[in-house]
Parts: sequence; structure tokens; C-alpha cells
Amino acid sequence: MSEQRNEPVVGSKSFTAVAINCAAKAGQWINTKLGAYSSLNLKYSSHDLVTEVDKGSEKMIRSLIRTHFPTHSFLGEEGVEAGPEASAKALESMRDEEYLWIVDPIDGTTNFVHEFPYYCVSIALAHKGEVIVGVVYDPTRDELFVAEKGKGAYVHGKRMEVSKEQTLRDSLIATGFPADHQYALPINLKGVQAVAPQVRNLRVAGSAALHMAYVAAGRLSGFWEIGLNSWDLAAGALLIQESGGKVTDTGGQPYHLGVRNVAASNGHVHDELTAALGKAGAAG
Repeated sequence: MSEQRNEPVVGSKSFTAVAINCAAKAGQWINTKLGAYSSLNLKYSSHDLVTEVDKGSEKMIRSLIRTHFPTHSFLGEEGVEAGPEASAKALESMRDEEYLWIVDPIDGTTNFVHEFPYYCVSIALAHKGEVIVGVVYDPTRDELFVAEKGKGAYVHGKRMEVSKEQTLRDSLIATGFPADHQYALPINLKGVQAVAPQVRNLRVAGSAALHMAYVAAGRLSGFWEIGLNSWDLAAGALLIQESGGKVTDTGGQPYHLGVRNVAASNGHVHDELTAALGKAGAAG
């Protein structure tokens, strides 16, 4: 029994070490390509870009993970057809795998293309559908956000805690402008119109994974967005949960890998945020 009880602890250390190594190597390589990518293509919309750097980063991460864990499954953004239906189908086919790595090789590609320094590598590992490791690496600031299930979350080696704001009025909240212009964007804009007058201010910086890491680090009070994917959210969700915050769908139901409309916060302002979205018809 004792061997079985100890196995996840030993395993989680190696899982986390591999995730950190993959994120750091990919992030450093991405930075060498800043301003030097050679191809730029549209995926789902004019807001949804992909370069050969995204694909190269994902290939590097996949290769490193397979070297260490050849039997594990892998779900990466660039290996899935564009659009919400394809994303949902890809996740559904894999979500019950014993070990599933969920990777966004560059979250914030538009920022990367414009050399706006707010993009990251996001890597999560789920065990039977539950995220157990989350790593978000910001190569422009050399900031590594790391969480292990039940062991807390850290940045610069220091334990993270969510912010202490108690009301929306005192909060700095982030959101995004979804690539899906037909469904998600109009709903999210309703949310912006409803939430903006109720908060200290809003931020839209263009990387859901980094926004969530900032919630975990106490730099943002909360974040919401409509129409995201598992690779945008999985690592960030664990960071926030392990920092004492709360992650649900925009209707207030518990987070799981299939959530696409997300609300994340320090916990104190969560009900007020989801209520504001619901009242405005902006919960999806």
C-alpha cells in the first residue's frame, strides 16, 4: 500500500520537471524567432493567426514529452482543425485518457506577430480528466508559473496567492476578444459593456493563459471570456485553484476540461462577476 501511495508523488515531480523543461525550451526558442517568422496564416478568423513558430514550438514540446512519456496522449492546438466544433471533438476523443498533455505552443500569437510582449507557452497534464500539473511560461519576462495538484502554485519560486479585493468595484478584471466573430465575440462584448462600469478597470492583453496566471499571482482580481479551448485554460485553471482562487464556467458551474466559457477570480468577487455576466446575457 505504501508503494502505491508514494507513486503519484514521485511521478508528479518528474511530470512537473518535464513540463517546466518543455515550456522553458520552447519559450526561449520562440523568442529567437521574434520578428523573424516567415509564414503567417489565418485559421478561424482574422483574429486567429498561426505561424511556423507555433507549429515548431508544438513539435518541440511533443517530441520532448514523447521522449520521457511515450505512452502518454497529447492534445496540442496546432494538431487540431480550426474552429470550436473541431476543438470540442478533439478533446472529447481524448479527455478520458489516463495521461493527457494539453498544450498551447504560443498563447497570444497575434501579440507575437506584432512583437507586443504578452504571449506564453501553456502546458498542462491531466490524469483521467483532472489537471494535475500546470505550467505557463512567459519568455519575454522569463516568468515561470507552476502548479501541482494539492501542492500550491509558484512564480519565481515563491508561493502565489490570489488578490484580496472583496468587490467588483475595487477589482481589476481581464477579458478577451474571441476569434469566433459569429457567436463568442458578440456575447463577450455584451459582457464588456456590463462589467466595465462596475469594476476599477478592464484589461484585454491577448493571452488567456497569461491572464489566468496573473489572477493566480494576485495581479488581476478576475478574468472571463467566451469560446476558449482546453489548451487556453487547463494550466491556468490549476494555477488559480492552487493559489486559492476559483474557476467555473460563466454560469458558475465547476471547471472541467470541456469548459469553453470561463470565469476565474480570487474567489471573493466570483459570484458578483458571474451574476453581472448572467444579468447581461453574456454568460454564453
